[in-house]
Amino acid sequence: MEFSQEEPNKVSLSKFESMLKTNNVLFFDSDEFENIIHHYLNQGKVSLAKKAIKLGLEQHPTSTNLKLFKVEIYVFENKLKEANQLLDALYVLEPSNEEIYIQKANILSKDDKHQDAIKVLNIALDLAEESSELHSLIGMEYLFLDNFEEAKQSFMRCIEDDMDDYSALYNIMYCFDFLNENDEAITFLNSYLDKNPYCEVAWHQLGKQYFTIKQYEKSLSAFEFAIISDDTFVGAYIEKGRVLEKLKRYNEAIENYAVTLELEDPTSFALLRLGQCHEKLGQIDLAKQYYYKTVKEDPLLDKGWIAITKFYNKQKNYQKALYYINKAININADNAVYWKLYAQINHRLNFLEESERGYKRALELGNYELASWLQRADILIQLGEPEAASLNLIQAAEFYPEDAEIEFRLAGIYYGLLETEKGSYHLKNGLTFDEELIFIIEEIFPMVYQSTTFKNALKKLHKS
Repeated sequence: MEFSQEEPNKVSLSKFESMLKTNNVLFFDSDEFENIIHHYLNQGKVSLAKKAIKLGLEQHPTSTNLKLFKVEIYVFENKLKEANQLLDALYVLEPSNEEIYIQKANILSKDDKHQDAIKVLNIALDLAEESSELHSLIGMEYLFLDNFEEAKQSFMRCIEDDMDDYSALYNIMYCFDFLNENDEAITFLNSYLDKNPYCEVAWHQLGKQYFTIKQYEKSLSAFEFAIISDDTFVGAYIEKGRVLEKLKRYNEAIENYAVTLELEDPTSFALLRLGQCHEKLGQIDLAKQYYYKTVKEDPLLDKGWIAITKFYNKQKNYQKALYYINKAININADNAVYWKLYAQINHRLNFLEESERGYKRALELGNYELASWLQRADILIQLGEPEAASLNLIQAAEFYPEDAEIEFRLAGIYYGLLETEKGSYHLKNGLTFDEELIFIIEEIFPMVYQSTTFKNALKKLHKS
């Protein structure tokens, strides 16, 4: 609730705070109290705001605006019953005061009665001279209801009243994005830019929309216009860098990311992108420097540690790669891709038990790629755990029901366990799905492949 956009006169504020310290009661007019209360609420100093409301109502007991501030405090403290009672009393006195309806809607919203809040706000809309704030409040209520189409329309009405309402513009774009309406968003932004051609925010949003639909040249142009409109717009330089990376123009991307380091304190994102661009250009030492700067800037950024992991993995320095993948997993232990990388690195180091653990965790977290199932099975076989390997492969077969690689492995396992009936079943399936992959048994189960039992079974199946 904003009754006044003005900051309190410094004299009024110091006079008020002096009064609190000395207990001398001084007089303020109601406008002064409103501005003082508004100042404290904006500063998050609720206790001082409450004192100002109390003293204000003692000096101006009939002031509706001061009572509405009291309602706002009640709502903030979740004292909805007291807030409603005070609002009902105010409604009797001033039934056409739009602020009463706004606060009533605020209470309904806190009580998750968003549809009722919208009805009340529409009543306020009929009473109000300025409608922009009300359309914004209605839009927010529609967002709570996940009604993005109606929310979008409400925020568009805000833009009609005030072309510089960037909060509404961001909310409109949020709705377009949620509705996957990229083409509609582009049409809207182009129309908006026809009326407001130097709006860096709109150009930035237009660039993001073109980026989403992979029209990178148009995206690049939009970000360039954003920078022309405001050459200190860090977000535009970042996004422009991303587009240039997509276009494989890495040196230009580096230039744009570097500008952001000059405009403000380094961000871990910009440092990470700089590292990756230098790596793409084969500038290994520079890439490494930026990766380390990334994690120094933000030690909790798992993507930074992953970048260093992949860097050392490519260099075949698996010991260092293992050290850094552990750091990433310590930050984000629920990322299946990290666990798969952990498994691969351990496998290269021949740490089979840790590798199997990594694949198992990756599978548990939803990484159902066939390679993960097969790698885990092969490691379990190497570890002398054929029963666990067979259970793993049976699970894999639920996702890949006609895969010869799974079937031949199961055949090898069961023949090795002397469970020839099961072995013959899976061998038959493997031959049916892809006979050429029979070499899997020869490679993974050489003793089974050379056994008389297996050879006879294979001949029998070939004849049939």
